[in-house]
Amino acid sequence: MSQAPTALERQLAAPPPPGALEAFREARRRFLAGERIEMGALAAGLGVNRVTLYRWVGNRERLLVEVMWSLARPTLDRAREQAEGSGAERILVVSLAFMRAVLGQPRFAAFVHDEPELALRILTRGDTGLQRRLIGYYESLLREEIDAGRLSTALPVHELAYMIVRTMESYVYTDLITGEDPNPEKGVMVLRVLLRP
Repeated sequence: MSQAPTALERQLAAPPPPGALEAFREARRRFLAGERIEMGALAAGLGVNRVTLYRWVGNRERLLVEVMWSLARPTLDRAREQAEGSGAERILVVSLAFMRAVLGQPRFAAFVHDEPELALRILTRGDTGLQRRLIGYYESLLREEIDAGRLSTALPVHELAYMIVRTMESYVYTDLITGEDPNPEKGVMVLRVLLRP
């Protein structure tokens, strides 16, 4: 069950008044600079109290989701634009590029290392909003290939998109889940089986 969108989510989807968007931009800047996003410090930096900040963005977890998605979406778009091939092969190329990009982002790696429980919750639970968006993104990618006649599947598109995202999570966040090293190439091997007609 999805949560009602926060003021931040609504404002990012429409022309916003300044407050929530300013908070988001500052949080993103701090995240990319390697700073921990603390709500008290962020509120002080914006010249507002914590109550106002929470009203704008929900809570720290939901703000981090927006920051993560603001980084993930352009990475996926770039991988999608640059991917060669078609059908299952195109989806595999996009997925591998995305997994490698996530693992190659030093600030993201630092966040996962510094706050592993929070990171795992934000990145892999459907109720935070990030996973839901990734699944939606993959649904659109799958439908593009299916509608063009380049891919067929016996699974419902939503279920296949969900399995693709969960598989990627399993091989990108392996160190948090099992203690083993992340391995996107193994993830692609599993995805190849999933995408067989």
